[in-house]
Amino acid sequence: MKFGKSICVLNVGGTRYAFTREVIRDFPLRRVSRLHACATEKEVLELCDDYDRDRNEFFFDRHAQAFVFIMLYVRSGKLRFVPGVCELSFYTEMLYWGLESAHLDSCCQKRLDDRMSDIGMDSLSEGDVGLSGDESQSPDEPVQRTALTGRARWLELMRKTFEEPNSSLAAQLLASVSVIFVIVSMIMLCASTLPDWDTAMVNSHQMFRRMCIGWFTAECIVRFLVAKDKWEFLRRPLNIIDVIAITPYYVTMAMARAGMPGAGLGVAGVFLRVLRMMRVFWLMKLARHFLGLQTLGLTLRRCYREMVMLMVFVCVAMAIYSALAQLLEHGLDLGTQNHDYASIPAAAWWVIISMTTVGYGDVYPVTIGGRVLGGMCVVSGIVLLALPITFIYHSFVQCYHELKMRSARYARSLSASEMLR
Repeated sequence: MKFGKSICVLNVGGTRYAFTREVIRDFPLRRVSRLHACATEKEVLELCDDYDRDRNEFFFDRHAQAFVFIMLYVRSGKLRFVPGVCELSFYTEMLYWGLESAHLDSCCQKRLDDRMSDIGMDSLSEGDVGLSGDESQSPDEPVQRTALTGRARWLELMRKTFEEPNSSLAAQLLASVSVIFVIVSMIMLCASTLPDWDTAMVNSHQMFRRMCIGWFTAECIVRFLVAKDKWEFLRRPLNIIDVIAITPYYVTMAMARAGMPGAGLGVAGVFLRVLRMMRVFWLMKLARHFLGLQTLGLTLRRCYREMVMLMVFVCVAMAIYSALAQLLEHGLDLGTQNHDYASIPAAAWWVIISMTTVGYGDVYPVTIGGRVLGGMCVVSGIVLLALPITFIYHSFVQCYHELKMRSARYARSLSASEMLR
């Protein structure tokens, strides 16, 4: 800023805020930080509504209370809606100052998505609030976007290519190759368990396996190197699954080099077979590319209380019915002992397959009391399983709608950024 005093005053809807030039330069709100680069009053007036040179005061004819909550976000990093203010109006204020819906807390993001869905909108565009093209901002970018050059620009490009499959054509090709390797590895894993798997096929399987392991290892290492926050990268569930799926191969190779390559080495052989079968976790990599698997994971994470409640219902009912079944079928010793119900744990197997209406038929009651109990067990199982399923279903629908809206917003932001380039 090549004019005015060292103290800058922001007047937003009549509320005044005083900052130094250094604070303005590094301010998290992009519209405010751009004031520092202005060389003339004409450039200043492109960002604010009026400017008082004598007092070095910038006037913004915007919602004062909304800006208070935005300033709380600048201070604490948490952005929530203003009570009593329309969600779309507050979102308009956010876009004006350079924020996006991704900066909102998850609960407020859901409120905004529901509100937009009610009026038939996927998202507000910059044109809806009168913003110029160079003020648009991607929701996944920082609040203050600086020009990336050299190594930083290359790292950002690599990060988007590996982490965001829809960010570019190269990212889509990379994601497609990764999906192909996952499918090939699963086919080879299934085929390797066939009885007529001969030696030639084993050699071919080893070659494809090394190719898949090499690809997954290189992909994981590159994604770790270009990650912004290494610790956050290691804490993500999908990344942990990647490591779990890759590690067994190298453990197996280390054990083979140590002289334990065979499958008949007692505990070591069993351990090796278990490690090989852990390659099935590679299927979880598909969650990066398919909305359905992401929805399932998000639903399970949000509905863990309902899942625990469901397990408690089943366990309590199973304990009661298995004890009664063992007593009626075996414990009363009425001359018709059913040895399939010789113990409560054995009866618990019959209870769980009856409550879930599977009914294999391998175990069944023969006494009149046992059959009456079986009917009660089936009916109560249907009722108990249906109670929490309703909540889980509604949560699944909400999660799917939320992820779909988020994906649409992200795709729109990418297309807008491509147009600006």
